[in-house]
Amino acid sequence: MLRVGFLTSGGDCQALNAAMRGVVKGICSKRDDVELYGFQEGYKGLIYSNFKMLTSRDFSGILTVGGTILGTSRQPFKLMRVPDEDGIDKVEAMKHTYHKLNLDCLVVLGGNGTHKTANMLREEGLHVITLPKTIDNDLWGTDMTFGFQSAVDIATDTIDKIHTTATSHSRVFIIEVMGHKVGWVTLHAGIAGGADIILLPEIPYDLKAVVKAINARAAAGKKFTIIAVAEGAISKEDAELSKKKLKEKQEKKKYPSVAYELAEKIQSKTDQEVRITVPGHTQRGGSPCPYDRVLSTRLGAAAAELILKEDYGYMVAIKNGETKKVPLAEVAGKLKYVDPKSSIIREARLTGISFGDE
Repeated sequence: MLRVGFLTSGGDCQALNAAMRGVVKGICSKRDDVELYGFQEGYKGLIYSNFKMLTSRDFSGILTVGGTILGTSRQPFKLMRVPDEDGIDKVEAMKHTYHKLNLDCLVVLGGNGTHKTANMLREEGLHVITLPKTIDNDLWGTDMTFGFQSAVDIATDTIDKIHTTATSHSRVFIIEVMGHKVGWVTLHAGIAGGADIILLPEIPYDLKAVVKAINARAAAGKKFTIIAVAEGAISKEDAELSKKKLKEKQEKKKYPSVAYELAEKIQSKTDQEVRITVPGHTQRGGSPCPYDRVLSTRLGAAAAELILKEDYGYMVAIKNGETKKVPLAEVAGKLKYVDPKSSIIREARLTGISFGDE
């Protein structure tokens, strides 16, 4: 009997169900003696032994369904070895649940923090296979994460819609896109949507440069400016602060988010009205785009191959168009940032896009 557990952890995205479906279809195409366990609400389900028995039928018809049929939650890695309010040792509890069910493997779908915990469980002796899920596309070791392209499509559609109203008004439009630490979604959606200015966490902006770009467009007879800003974008002044001082400043919460701070400051330095659009969690919602359906299915099937071979301790990645296994120890704790000197940034600049830094 092959016993496989599944959990989805961290923020949801559009192709989690499709990825799990790929794993199950891959396994069940080769073996009939399979038991499937779904842990509910991420690692919380593994900690508190909250699970449900599943069959291959539960994974039928979910290729196009967004979210996750298992539910999810955020369990910060830094608190995993801290006992909960009832004094439960989370790590020991997870190991106990795994062994109680006599699992052969645990399939974990998640982002950076999720992979840290998955690697810790591997170090504790559990058989783990992971799949790279995050709209941010910031997981080290894979060219692409599922959920990213779907989020880009939604953010791009928002910018497209702003374009039509922007042509009717002499205004500055700010679209705040998800991305606290990395700016991949903002970068791709900004380019695809024809944004005039793109502000990323990896490229601290100078307000004077932003205003200069806006005024240059106005002087050229262009009535509006569209700014795509990542929610984690930061000014050059703030980037020079120590982590402690930056945290203290952010805790004062003068503005709801970076878009509102930018809006107020731009409004005070130009003669144009400023409007803000925040698509927010719509970027995680809805049905996965075709690209993500294909990617997640491929990654899921590749994970099934590893499980059938009893080859554990890896994240299944996509590299140069091919699925690859990457040791969890190499993935955990690493983020894939936008390189300010990369060709995509250089090429975007050549088309006239400003990144607010010069």
